[in-house]
Amino acid sequence: MTKSPCGEFKAGTFTLLSSLLLALVLAVEANARPVSYTGGWTIIETSNRQSTAALVHYTATPKLSVGGRVEWDRNADFMMIGVQPTWLAKRWFGQDFQANIYLTGGLGLAKGINSNSMGSDAAYFGGVMADWETRRHFASYQSRYLDAGHFGDNFMQAARVGWAPYEGDTGDLHTWLMVEVDHRPDARESVGVTPLIRFFKNALLVEIGYNITEHQPLANFTLRL
Repeated sequence: MTKSPCGEFKAGTFTLLSSLLLALVLAVEANARPVSYTGGWTIIETSNRQSTAALVHYTATPKLSVGGRVEWDRNADFMMIGVQPTWLAKRWFGQDFQANIYLTGGLGLAKGINSNSMGSDAAYFGGVMADWETRRHFASYQSRYLDAGHFGDNFMQAARVGWAPYEGDTGDLHTWLMVEVDHRPDARESVGVTPLIRFFKNALLVEIGYNITEHQPLANFTLRL
């Protein structure tokens, strides 16, 4: 059963670093893309039916961002903190669309929290993200494999489709209606469905949804600095 986000973390340096990064996320106009403009900082918070994560990254080149990631696996009760680079592998521009493929990965340390007394172990992950978008239509896909040492490994993939009920101009509030379908072979329910709504204005993006498979709320945001 999924743990409540209200559980207390164990004391220690690892937990302190994780809490500081989460506090930075909660303290802070957004492009949802994982590589921003050169020299730009981006703060991303994501949640799903298994984990909650925060990423603060710096875009070093037009194709590369590097940042720090902290992720709480609520099912297995461990925290992972590490470094995550993301590379823009390919970008297409059409007359009325844009599409992107990103490759990402990371290396860090996983540590048991709350009632998990399994200590710590090295962790790494790798994945791919792709999206296609016009002013009214959106589609995306992502997949990731995570190996957290003696905490176990897992694989996930998710696809989204979205539709904008109106076309906004630059600086307007943009609204998207979306549905995400995810596949997690190790989960209690291997396939999950999450309707959600996305709001976007200037540098801030917010998503609110509800997973109807496991009855869990979803709340994400991206802030470009």
